[in-house]
Amino acid sequence: MKLALAVALLALPLAVEAKCRQALALGLDVSGSVDAVEYDLQLRGVAKALRQQSVQDAFLAFPDAPVRLYIYEWSGLFSQTEIVPWVEITNADTLADIASFLETPEARPRQAETAVGIAMLYGAKALSIQSECFRRTLDISSDGKSNTGPAPADLQRDPMLEGLTINALVIGLRAPVSDVPRSDTVAELSRYFRSDVIRGPDAFVEVAFGYQDYARAIEQKLLRELETLPVTMLLP
Repeated sequence: MKLALAVALLALPLAVEAKCRQALALGLDVSGSVDAVEYDLQLRGVAKALRQQSVQDAFLAFPDAPVRLYIYEWSGLFSQTEIVPWVEITNADTLADIASFLETPEARPRQAETAVGIAMLYGAKALSIQSECFRRTLDISSDGKSNTGPAPADLQRDPMLEGLTINALVIGLRAPVSDVPRSDTVAELSRYFRSDVIRGPDAFVEVAFGYQDYARAIEQKLLRELETLPVTMLLP
């Protein structure tokens, strides 16, 4: 399936004559806190979102200025994996091909640690080759705080992140399940990602109340990220 996707994407080269209105990179958390069921729910959640008519309409709203999409997985310091290379979204069939690929996951190397800072830098590097796009957006999904590598807060002035909008989708519990404080509640994770991770114009945090809620949350997040047309694109 991976080979089939690669062949399909190679058949859809980036159109050099078209304006790129947005480069969107999705970084999916596959660290040790994500078990096999949650991993499957995450990938299938993205696939389900890409199949939604509202999301497809948002991707295809401006045919002369398409969106470019990139998807990768991340966990520890040395575990970041590209799963969908840059592809220009010019029709619904391309989104359907990506969705079908995500619905047939394969085992990939990953580490137990959660290196949010490294995930940010990896996504920023991928976005660096899309400098001609009017907007460059990094979309980080995570169910935990960074516990290894550079702290996200220390990267706010890193030149690699210059000019990017970084949004977050946090996956957590609705509330603590006992009297013991938990750091993986939606409220706690949202505060952390809002203060240390997101950046840029209109940056925001979307929340999912557990992985069962991931498909709804990523759909809403994609719609929000794709809804705004840069003012500069309206100029002659």
